[in-house]
Amino acid sequence: MTPGRQDYDLLVIGGGSGGLACAKEAAQLGKKVALVDYVEPSPRGTRWGLGGTCVNVGCIPKKLMHQAALLGGMIRDAPHYGWEVAQLVPHDWRRMAEAVQNHVKSLNWGHRVQLQDRKVKYFNIKASFVNEHTVRGVTKDGKETLLSAEHIVIATGGRPRYPMNIEGALEYGITSDDIFWLKESPGKTLVVGASYVALECAGFLTGLGLDTTVMMRSIPLRGFDQQMSSLVTEYMASHGTQFLRGCTPSRVGRLPDGQLQVTWEDLTSGKKDMGTFDTVLWAIGRVPETRSLDLENAGVNTNPNSQKILVDAQEATSVPNIYAIGDVAEGRPELTPPAIMAGRLLAQRLCGQSSDLMDYDNVPTTVFTPLEYGCVGLSEEEAVARHGEEHVEVYHAYYKPLEFMVAERDASQCYIKMVCLREPPQLVLGLHFLGPNAGEVTQGFALGIKCGVSYAQVMRTVGIHPTCAEEVAKLRISKRSGLDPTVTGC
Repeated sequence: MTPGRQDYDLLVIGGGSGGLACAKEAAQLGKKVALVDYVEPSPRGTRWGLGGTCVNVGCIPKKLMHQAALLGGMIRDAPHYGWEVAQLVPHDWRRMAEAVQNHVKSLNWGHRVQLQDRKVKYFNIKASFVNEHTVRGVTKDGKETLLSAEHIVIATGGRPRYPMNIEGALEYGITSDDIFWLKESPGKTLVVGASYVALECAGFLTGLGLDTTVMMRSIPLRGFDQQMSSLVTEYMASHGTQFLRGCTPSRVGRLPDGQLQVTWEDLTSGKKDMGTFDTVLWAIGRVPETRSLDLENAGVNTNPNSQKILVDAQEATSVPNIYAIGDVAEGRPELTPPAIMAGRLLAQRLCGQSSDLMDYDNVPTTVFTPLEYGCVGLSEEEAVARHGEEHVEVYHAYYKPLEFMVAERDASQCYIKMVCLREPPQLVLGLHFLGPNAGEVTQGFALGIKCGVSYAQVMRTVGIHPTCAEEVAKLRISKRSGLDPTVTGC
């Protein structure tokens, strides 16, 4: 290797959503690019291919299993619409898992092909820093490679956290890294956590007919609007998911018959209790993949508490030529689409094509619980904290989707609220939608909110009838008025 001359213009560490987007964009813009990716098997031995969390153990398999669960609900609705369907239709986990896993493997292959097409050099090696321009890569059989680059982007994402203080947690528990790759049904499952990962997994497991319990230490969906979060869990509880609130596990052990015995404590009463499960799934948060990178060799600073990499608005770290994007970066949303956009924009800036920065305000997202929750912008709590209660107006409605009517489904938790500034024209600060196809609804309105839409403009938008989305354009009742927000008529 010639001193002062680098092997590559850009080296990307991490083959997830953000890393792939950054590498492909830079290569398309004429840079010589390498991407290194390595998946450390989960403690249970689960491993997967190129594409990162979203493709392999996140958004994609999650949405497919959510869809499988929704289909179960549709089968129950079908007789109301004249279909003569047997009502005790069994679900075959093995067939579903195989179909989902085959789709994921096709995406892994697709990413490999795309890198080849864009002339990005791909290395399946575990990377660590030697200095600010050089990375050491080790293959799974221990062979070393040194790679150097003018610019380096860290996009290693995160992995699920295990509660190492709980006896048996690592030996007997699984995480979202494993659930989508199980060959056999997890059976009776305890999901520990109150994150969106916890609620989504518990939701589809219940929907697939499995006995599922969620153990929550405190509030569900921390960081989301708490009124909406309560409605999400209320719906889940009324549709079969059991909740142990204010409880924390202290021990997991294996019984002679192979079942898992979990001991927990009720934090209010201090009483201990126990139960038996086939599977214990930890969904208590994620840790960034930074520990094995030897960041100190390059001088890259991290937050000592979160272990995430400190970045500025340009995605730059404490070292001028090293950048970090996605979940591994401090203060960034742990979501695929912002990582993809940040990666593309960073590549464009590094190639001198643009000076645009990623805007992390008003990033929409959806929680794919049985009743989906889509949101964009501020929660009601955040709006009040930022602007004061007297300056915030909240318009809301309980509505009944037409699809629920004939099948006589309970729509008690189908709810929408729009958080606005009170002063005309009433700028929309946030939209929260709970109901079918929440992601599709929220995506459309996210554009308006990104463009600075006002409540007055939303009210002048003609709805599409009959849809759930049109209810957003019909939000006339404010919380302040105290009037009943239940929609009547069609």
